[in-house]
Amino acid sequence: MNAIYPGSFDPITYGHLDIINRASKLYDKLYIGISNDEINEGKLFTVKERLELTRDAVKDFDNIEVIFFEGLLVESCCKLQCEIIIRGLRALSDYEYEFKMALMNRALNDDIVTLFMMPHERYTHISSSLIKEVSSLGGDISSYVPNFVSDALRGKFE
Repeated sequence: MNAIYPGSFDPITYGHLDIINRASKLYDKLYIGISNDEINEGKLFTVKERLELTRDAVKDFDNIEVIFFEGLLVESCCKLQCEIIIRGLRALSDYEYEFKMALMNRALNDDIVTLFMMPHERYTHISSSLIKEVSSLGGDISSYVPNFVSDALRGKFE
């Protein structure tokens, strides 16, 4: 069975990687789907950079493939033969948006199931946006992202 974990991953964090690690154990193939810039205006990293950072972060997994997708996620699921969409929930504030998205995806294709996963509690307070903000102000983000992501962020803010 195949699954996809979609997102902008601008940048990938240890919270994402916690979910990726656990999801990779549940499915034969896990796609990490990075969405396009047109939908995600104002992203710090380009799609190409996000693909590279994410590929570096998951290079030790045998059953993971990092891909770019655009358009409806459920259409990509059909092309990739994914039956499961993995979504991360950090806090109750994420739930309303994710719930609506899951219902819409179900309405578009009732054969695809959304599975919500929570990262380890030590990562529930972080987001890519918060990581970028702390990094832009010179704060230490080493507990929340791999070193190469931290270096890439520093490069953006120097």
